[in-house]
Amino acid sequence: MTYEILADIVASISELKKNPMATIKSANGEALAILNHNKPVCYCISPEIYEAMLDIIDDIVLAKIVREREGEEGIEVDINDL
Repeated sequence: MTYEILADIVASISELKKNPMATIKSANGEALAILNHNKPVCYCISPEIYEAMLDIIDDIVLAKIVREREGEEGIEVDINDL
């Protein structure tokens, strides 16, 4: 059976168990696929990549809300009434 690996850098789960930080550092901030019996079981990513992914997901969700509300009629509000 073949598996798609969505990272350019891979390591075995045995390598990860032996020296987790060295294995993670070897990816130099790039996505790292962890393989168990040549099957990807997880991906390690840097906090910066994770944060960027969450920002992109948040933007997509907010854009969907904007599109859904595009046709709604606005409500006029006076700032002094708030």
